[in-house]
Amino acid sequence: MPQPVHPFAAPAPRIHGFNRPVVEEFRANEGRVGGPFEGGDLLLLTTVGAKTGLEQTSPLAYIRDGARLLVVGSAGGSPAHPAWYRNILAHPMVRVEVGTETYAAVAIPTEGDERRQLFERIVQTAPGFADYQAKVARALPVVALERSRG
Repeated sequence: MPQPVHPFAAPAPRIHGFNRPVVEEFRANEGRVGGPFEGGDLLLLTTVGAKTGLEQTSPLAYIRDGARLLVVGSAGGSPAHPAWYRNILAHPMVRVEVGTETYAAVAIPTEGDERRQLFERIVQTAPGFADYQAKVARALPVVALERSRG
């Protein structure tokens, strides 16, 4: 007879190789990192894979919008959406790490006028996103992370 799986026995979330040192530094230094992210607002977003069903953690820049956090699916100006964005479309419940705080959230892609207004605001704070947008034909997604109440 198979043994029940302990809820904490699940494998650790996957972290792509180039993100691993950033995630490790983030967790070791209460959310602070150096290098190209030094001084910026950075969070860790853990999603459930759209195809694999496995958890994956990605470091992302964010800005605050009231109680919610906004992230952009830039993928560094890639022509395709990042994996984390495809994951949230399939599984919008996510885990967010900011500083030393970890909480469940729902990831909500913004659309239309709201997306345009939020993207303009983001670009005022982080102009590099305008450069990424200029590289691609797709509209870079703006996703609101809202803390889960349940």
